[in-house]
Amino acid sequence: MKAILTTVGEDQVGIIAGVSQYLAENKVNILDLSQTIMDGYFTMMMMVDVPENEFGVLAQELADLGQKLGVEIRIRNEEIYRAMHHL
Repeated sequence: MKAILTTVGEDQVGIIAGVSQYLAENKVNILDLSQTIMDGYFTMMMMVDVPENEFGVLAQELADLGQKLGVEIRIRNEEIYRAMHHL
C-alpha cells in the first residue's frame, strides 16, 4: 500500500539517515522523496510502499522515532490525499 510520510523539525545531522535506516530495516520501499530546509527547519515528504498489515505498527514506531530524532514524523495512507484532491 502506498503511503505519504512527512518529517518536519529543526535541521540537524542524522534526520535522513535515521528515517531511511528505519524504513530499510522494516522493508519499506521509498518510491519518491522531496526534502528541503526552510529557515532552519528541515522538511521531507516521501511516498513509500508499506506492507498493509503493518501500517499501524509503523505509524507508532515512526512517531516514536521522531521523538528520538527531535522531529515530527507522520505517515498517512495515500488514498486520503487522493480523495482530498477529488473533491
